[in-house]
Amino acid sequence: MSRMYESMEPKVMDDDMLKVAVGEQGPREEAGQLAKQEGILFKDVLSLQLDFQNILRIDNLWQFENLRKLQLDNNIIERIEGLENLTHLVWLDLSFNNIEVIEGLDTLVNLEDLSLFNNRISKIDSLDSLLKLQVLSLGNNQIGNMMNLIYLRKFKALRTLSLSGNPIAEQEDYKMFICAYLPDLVYLDFRRIDDQEAVLAEMKRQYSIDELRHREAVMQAREDEEQARRDKLEEHKLAFIEHLNGSFLFDSMYAEDPEGKKLSFLPGVGELLDAYPDKFVIICLNIFEYGLKQQERRKAELDMFTECVQEAIQENQEQGKLRIAKFEEKHLQSLSSIREESDMVNIEKKIVECGEEIGEIFNVLMTLEMQLVEQLEETITMFERNIIDLVGVFIENVQSLILSCRDLENHHHEKLLETSINTLEKIVKGELDEDLPDDVRGLFVDKDTIVNAVGASHDIHLLKIDNREDELVTRINSWCTHLVDKIHRDESSRNRKRVKEINQYIDHMQSELDNLEFGEIID
Repeated sequence: MSRMYESMEPKVMDDDMLKVAVGEQGPREEAGQLAKQEGILFKDVLSLQLDFQNILRIDNLWQFENLRKLQLDNNIIERIEGLENLTHLVWLDLSFNNIEVIEGLDTLVNLEDLSLFNNRISKIDSLDSLLKLQVLSLGNNQIGNMMNLIYLRKFKALRTLSLSGNPIAEQEDYKMFICAYLPDLVYLDFRRIDDQEAVLAEMKRQYSIDELRHREAVMQAREDEEQARRDKLEEHKLAFIEHLNGSFLFDSMYAEDPEGKKLSFLPGVGELLDAYPDKFVIICLNIFEYGLKQQERRKAELDMFTECVQEAIQENQEQGKLRIAKFEEKHLQSLSSIREESDMVNIEKKIVECGEEIGEIFNVLMTLEMQLVEQLEETITMFERNIIDLVGVFIENVQSLILSCRDLENHHHEKLLETSINTLEKIVKGELDEDLPDDVRGLFVDKDTIVNAVGASHDIHLLKIDNREDELVTRINSWCTHLVDKIHRDESSRNRKRVKEINQYIDHMQSELDNLEFGEIID
């Protein structure tokens, strides 16, 4: 199929084009009708059609945050880009363009149907995050390496694949290869795969497939292990004690300490360094274990708070529903009575009474909401106090344990300084039997030089300890502040939403009465 627009000047994918597209599709789409009535709200658009627009570059789509279907076929697009915010996208058509490389799809984790038909693609890759992919159209491209198809084995949901029109489709064993290595595929090049043919294809390549499955199982085991490690690390980060379940902090103290490495060659320092790391790591492990326990306490406190809030809201809603049910039963009777009344004076009296009933239910619902607000405010205040106390106790105890790390470092520093000065005295007197590396011996020019070297090493160690303490305290305080702020914001938002719902309900009831008053009665 030729591109009838290639000779035309490329168009810019700007707001004007997008507004026109949404507006034109409006009669067939809910979002388009919204646009006509209230102005265009790109975030409400679910489907967008931009085919045959002579578009060269994908741009300005970030506002379509809830888009599920995007049609960009029959343009002159050269790169897949500008789609990173369309995380809800399920269907994407980029067929009949000038795309050479598959890219820019990493965030589209919900994509199920992808068409790249009739482009210039030579390699299938960069689809790793599209684990929900069910339909993939890559026909009429330049894919020539049959082994590249094995990449598609990782997409367990893939059922439909189109590759006709590629160099690989001309190879003799093309279909048998795909049937063997992609056993879950149902449709290939728009035809259903024959079950018997699939079984024969797998039998023909049984040895190679078994080897491949073994390699995949090994890789999967490694990935699972790595994912478990990442999950564990994330759990530790939530407790603010990551990398404290080992020698990481101690190792970091020496990683950027050249003087400390030199001083480790001194006679007697080896014995000091044998005991020091173990004692230091034990303290870190104590911090780690304590941190995990405190995280459980904070989580339990938050879970209890959330449960209390949900129970209070649910109970309040049930009360509101009962009051509304009673009101509506009486309201319907009142409306029926007005319709049946023929005397104008009585009609006006009943309309006033009905209006008063609407006012009463408004007051009842608003009173219930105010009671809930007061109840939740009290619950939030109690939770805020409890969580701040938990965080405060956690920080206090961790700082006490970290102080023990400093004490250990200070003790080690004193011993190291004493050993260094003794070594200097032996060197001066010519009594040192051990041979020292030249860079280590260079520290023993005089007392000031060696004292400065030991002091510099000590300062680096203390700085690492201080930084880890500051990081922990800063992060947990920030977490606590943001959590409490979010709870207050969520409650404020809930209250505004509920008040709006009550007002809309009352307006609807009043509108029914008004329409009755000026409609059915006059008739």
